[in-house]
Amino acid sequence: MTDAQERAAAMDPFARTHSMWTEACALLEEAERRHRQFFRLLAGPAARPTWEPPADVFTDAGEWLITVALPGARAEEVVVRLGGADLLIEALVPPPRLGARSRVTRLELPYGRMRRRIDLPPGRYAVTERRLERGCLFLRITEVPV
Repeated sequence: MTDAQERAAAMDPFARTHSMWTEACALLEEAERRHRQFFRLLAGPAARPTWEPPADVFTDAGEWLITVALPGARAEEVVVRLGGADLLIEALVPPPRLGARSRVTRLELPYGRMRRRIDLPPGRYAVTERRLERGCLFLRITEVPV
């Protein structure tokens, strides 16, 4: 496209609106896809179904800041294991206690066994902060000098 054509397209309100609409639709599709995959049932042989909760991982000067969504989990029932460069988070989230006459109308939150494995770069690490609040596990992992 020539410079003149690009300027003409930039001034065309229909082209701008169409471009914004296309971008908005793409963002909505991405949000819907992420919503559907918020909790994925881990594939593979397991004695019980295991859910893989979503995690956010940030790094900052030798520290890893990790947030894992574990709605309904109790802090004393969350297991965090560091094995070399491997972080494993496990929890068991019981379903709510309902009356005998209750029936499921909609069930979207996962219950049962949760497990998330996060690979870290080679090295030695220590968990220096751990807290569970608002349904999320927050971890601060620091690289330990050898």
